[in-house]
Amino acid sequence: MTSLREPAPARLSAQREARLPLRRAQLSDEVAGHLRAAIMSGSLRPGTFIRLDETAAKLGVSVTPVREALLKLRGEGMVQLEPHRGHVVLPLSRQDIDDIFWLQATIAKELAATATEHITDAEIDDLERAAEAMAAAVAAADADAIAATEFAFHRAFNQATGRIKLAWFLLHVARYMPLMMYAADPEWGAAAVDNHRSLIAALRRRDAAAVVELTNWQFTDGARRLTERLDSSGIWG
Repeated sequence: MTSLREPAPARLSAQREARLPLRRAQLSDEVAGHLRAAIMSGSLRPGTFIRLDETAAKLGVSVTPVREALLKLRGEGMVQLEPHRGHVVLPLSRQDIDDIFWLQATIAKELAATATEHITDAEIDDLERAAEAMAAAVAAADADAIAATEFAFHRAFNQATGRIKLAWFLLHVARYMPLMMYAADPEWGAAAVDNHRSLIAALRRRDAAAVVELTNWQFTDGARRLTERLDSSGIWG
């Protein structure tokens, strides 16, 4: 699955928060990313109250970045503040999943077509190294490394288009995807490596139709896996 979102660490460091005021804003983004991924993957179910103290202790941060993260998620319609009770996770629908993947695929396919025309042989070589690094991470079943190398692969691919603003939009849509959920799935890892290798081969042939098709597969596959997980979790009743 294509994703530009940087993988969030399993536990955030409270020490980093104290470095600079700017770091606090970045830390609140990391907390928001952690909670967003938990909601999208069904780990935080609709109707669950997110407690400030409990969440801060779990992530190893103070309450402040958790409060700021929840404010971000309220703006995205993922949680709701209930007076005297706190923030509650809002329902996630199948249409939400369809919309998120449709938007990502629409942008990514446009970038893929441009990349086929503009990417250099040296940039394709960089992609190949990133793909092989991901293959090694998949072989080692290292979820953190899988997430990091997947991010690096797609960042390099999208930067090669030169369409930085469009890539930026994709980055912000992709933050809704629970990358660590995928990275922990060995079947997804193997399929993603195969897809990356085929994509690289298509880029070397300058086969735009194949590059776009392989890019689109990433989203149809990703949507299927996430929908199946949410179906099995019972969050849709």
